[in-house]
Amino acid sequence: MVLVSAKEMIDKAHAGHYAIPAFNTNNLEWTKCILKACEESKSPVIIQASEGAAKYMGGYKMVVDMVRDLHDSMGITIPVALHLDHGTYEGAKACIEAGFTSVMFDGSHYDIEENIEKSKEIIALAHSVGVSVECEVGGIGGVEDGVASNGELADPAECKAVADLGVDFLAAGIGNIHGKYPANWAGLNFERLNEINEAVNGKPLVLHGGSGIPFEQTSKSIEMGVSKINVNTELQLVFADATRKYIEAGKDIEGKGYDPRKLLKPGCDAIVAKAKELIKAFGSEGKAE
Repeated sequence: MVLVSAKEMIDKAHAGHYAIPAFNTNNLEWTKCILKACEESKSPVIIQASEGAAKYMGGYKMVVDMVRDLHDSMGITIPVALHLDHGTYEGAKACIEAGFTSVMFDGSHYDIEENIEKSKEIIALAHSVGVSVECEVGGIGGVEDGVASNGELADPAECKAVADLGVDFLAAGIGNIHGKYPANWAGLNFERLNEINEAVNGKPLVLHGGSGIPFEQTSKSIEMGVSKINVNTELQLVFADATRKYIEAGKDIEGKGYDPRKLLKPGCDAIVAKAKELIKAFGSEGKAE
């Protein structure tokens, strides 16, 4: 099998009232863990990378080659899409050329007219080569690759304007944030989500900042039109915690415990376990069978 566009898996999820997990990758280990968890759970998956993470890993082409090679060498049978997360206009074009099968153009920091114009161009370019597209209206709170937002609620009319361009799935701010959620977080704004869902006439929606949102809220959002949930921080946190415990227990100095294959194993096992937990919560387990 080859990497696929995210459109078909997202459309199936939307019709079936579950969500595709969109796990951010940060390196080789992350990618292997994501693929392992999803293959064992028989869940379709979107593996995504931000522009910053792609640069860290050696560039867009390096990410494409890594995901494709691991996909083949691990004998992966589930549908896998490779997606650019929070892409700039130039970044989205570069990823389409490099071989990503899905891209996000995040024009939410532009005024709506410019967001629409640039989104329209990226959608036309991507669709001409079979690549799926996600666009964003309304900022997602927190900081992603140095871009900060207070997490304003998306305007339903603006969401409709972008949806009408033919975008495959739409990210819209509904009170969600990147990173850890603060103790005083007000939760997702389901009233606004309902307004957006009605405005876009059932276009699949994306929930960014999926790490740490209570499962009852993610479940409700799925019922209301969310078909893709992004997760990055949650996997980073469980990896860091498991690695810390390994080192604090002195296991890195026992025998050859400093060998990266041993040093990174507890963290990798934690990523797989957490990913499987989220797959069940999102309802995508077994959907690739």
